[in-house]
Amino acid sequence: MAQSATAQSHSTHDPVVDMAPPPLTTVPPTGLAAMTMAPATRFAEPLTSGDYPQSMSFVGSRLPKFTEQQSKLLIGSFDFLGLNYYAGYYASDAPQNNSVYASYITDARVNLSSERNGVPIGPKGASNWLNVYPRGIQDLLLYTKKKYHDPLIYVTENGVDESNDPKLSLAEALNDTHRVDYYNRHLYYVQSAIENGVKVKGYFPWSLLDNFEWSSGYNVRFGITYVDYNDKLKRHPKLSAQWFKSFLKKY
Repeated sequence: MAQSATAQSHSTHDPVVDMAPPPLTTVPPTGLAAMTMAPATRFAEPLTSGDYPQSMSFVGSRLPKFTEQQSKLLIGSFDFLGLNYYAGYYASDAPQNNSVYASYITDARVNLSSERNGVPIGPKGASNWLNVYPRGIQDLLLYTKKKYHDPLIYVTENGVDESNDPKLSLAEALNDTHRVDYYNRHLYYVQSAIENGVKVKGYFPWSLLDNFEWSSGYNVRFGITYVDYNDKLKRHPKLSAQWFKSFLKKY
């Protein structure tokens, strides 16, 4: 309900309110397994329909129900949807888990895999969860447009990492051709989604700088700018930063 309260507090002012679901897109983008596992449905559904998606009924009484008043407050309590996208997975239905160790993952009753018939969905980043699948960002944007009444959308995070390898020279560390390829392909599909009517208002790569990344800490680098942790955090633009500079000049 914090979303609704925030929206009301800004109703007569300039700030806008959004929510950004975590990054996970499944292939194919339709079907029970895929839509059950898509985190966007769990967060966006209450803001557009006033209730959780049907798939969340799997958890039974562990999930509190919205009152009628709460549902009314939730509907439309956002100005835009922020979508984070990094990777894709194959999804398939899983049997009910009767384990006492029920969790956010087991509740979904979905099996996720980065391979099908031994063939990877795409190359991996440094993080083991990051399966590169550029078309997935288009699938996610088109699904969001159709499912949530054509909202205004910002891509709030999109990126790929590499390992923080101390053996690399500075020149080698700056030559992030894999990241250039990642952004080139993903932006192609963002443009395709826009051409198909998706209201993408903005796009934010992750990230401008190498930084402390959750449980990975400084072991991986997501930045288009290299941060030298051994030289007073001195910054050096990577090849991907130069590519973005050239890309943006075209528009």
